[in-house]
Amino acid sequence: MNRLFIKFTPGLLLGKFWVAMVVLALLGGCSGGDDTPRPGVAEALTPEFGDTFIEASIGDASTLLPVLASDSASSAINGMVYNGLVRYDKNLQIEGELAESWEISADNLTITFHLRKGVAWHDGEPFTSADVKFNYQLYIDPQTPTAYAESFKQVTGVETPDPYTFIVHYDKPYAPALISWATSIHPRHLLVGKDITKSPLARNPIGTGPYRFVTWQGGEKIVLESNPEYFAGQPYIKRVVFRIIPDISTQFLELQTGSLDFMGLSPLQFDRQTDTPAFNRLYQKYRYLNFGYTYLGYNLNRPLFQDKRVRQALAYAINKQELIDGVLLGYGSVATGPYKPDTWVYNGAVKRYDYDPAKARQLLAEAGWIDSDGNGVLDKDGKELAFTIVTNQGNDLRAKTGEIIQRRFKEVGVKVKLRIIEWATFLKEFINPSNFDATILGWTGGPEPDQYNIWHSSKTGPRELNFIGFKNREVDQALEQGRRVFDQQQRKANYDRFQEILAEEQPYTFLYIGEALPAVSKRFRGVEAAPAGIRYNFNQWFVPQAEQKYSR
Repeated sequence: MNRLFIKFTPGLLLGKFWVAMVVLALLGGCSGGDDTPRPGVAEALTPEFGDTFIEASIGDASTLLPVLASDSASSAINGMVYNGLVRYDKNLQIEGELAESWEISADNLTITFHLRKGVAWHDGEPFTSADVKFNYQLYIDPQTPTAYAESFKQVTGVETPDPYTFIVHYDKPYAPALISWATSIHPRHLLVGKDITKSPLARNPIGTGPYRFVTWQGGEKIVLESNPEYFAGQPYIKRVVFRIIPDISTQFLELQTGSLDFMGLSPLQFDRQTDTPAFNRLYQKYRYLNFGYTYLGYNLNRPLFQDKRVRQALAYAINKQELIDGVLLGYGSVATGPYKPDTWVYNGAVKRYDYDPAKARQLLAEAGWIDSDGNGVLDKDGKELAFTIVTNQGNDLRAKTGEIIQRRFKEVGVKVKLRIIEWATFLKEFINPSNFDATILGWTGGPEPDQYNIWHSSKTGPRELNFIGFKNREVDQALEQGRRVFDQQQRKANYDRFQEILAEEQPYTFLYIGEALPAVSKRFRGVEAAPAGIRYNFNQWFVPQAEQKYSR
């Protein structure tokens, strides 16, 4: 069930493909959270159909058209309703999905996809190469308000010689080319010639995926049912219900009563609140390092943050290890940039900002910020060094992170307000229009290191992903060159430089990489850890008939 996304995640945060970024929490290593054998490993049971899988979402979906969706609540649904041509397998290797196979030309400029035959849209219409061509045209259409057009703009032409062959051409080598076709394919017959922003499919999607849309009760729940005509075989779990529960504590209470089948636990819940016989009878816990990271991002269009020394000073004022110990309870590691330490692209030699409040005060003084009136707050030209950090409701880790940062900033003479905002409002009124001073958010990443959509200076427009307004010519060059070569060593040289510049410029203070800490009801079998997390094979999860909880 892997999907690629660049997304906002309300629970973990932010982005559909990376080519981009991966919506799933992908892992470097994964293990059970207690000594109980993993369901599906110690038992030899025959998979059976039936039952319902219930999980909670902090925020409601915004749209069920993948081309328009940039939030994780929408992406989680879309990832089950739609398919791409390719996807990542459990070992993070690219495999076919709607494409059975493909060939790449010797010059790396042409990909020929051979599509699966007999695939049908959920309304019964056949899937063909015309749908893939339409999808490409949809993304590059200037009238389509999408953040994900970049990879398709690299394409110079497409061909559909027959209903099951799709050929795509590039004029320059493009390293993420193949995985860029993991993006969800939309139904041509329902969207061609229509205004995509007014399509009824935004609330009633029609895909080719393993689950069909049933109902969406706004602010309450979204229901999907397994697709009996799915080309890879009908998923065993009959129904999936996403309940909208904006508060993590409420979600946890529901989990403890058995009303939820899955939840990403907070470190406190994982470490101290679930180590009981009652919980261990119901759930299996897992832990693994995320690809994602949490950051404090500065709106570079605000005059306050246009001086690099101020951003560097704020980085020195934050005790990252304090955040890991106090917020994550040790379940994480310090972030120094956008890549996690156990990946080939990580640059461990970048400038670091270990906790040093004296250095923070020195840099702020150099930038002209002094406490001229002795009130404990630095000022310059009659203005106090004060700003507001915004983050989303429902994520206690971000709220606690903000509180600790607020205290540390106060110690160096910086006055900060922390504002926590409901998810949909947070995106619509603050993040998408870049209407904020600073924000605590996160990105969930994946194996492909291309970060053009987040950091390139051309991606600072409305609803695009460089919403902090970062512009750096050398970063643009490194990102452009990094996607044009296939040799890993050459790519790494570009991304090493990219990380060095980010570390020096500090448009974000990279805070920490947390561990994913999911709990899954033990009645579900077939749950197996892999480099792609635990949900890569969700279609194979099942519940033995005798343990099935929901008959309808």
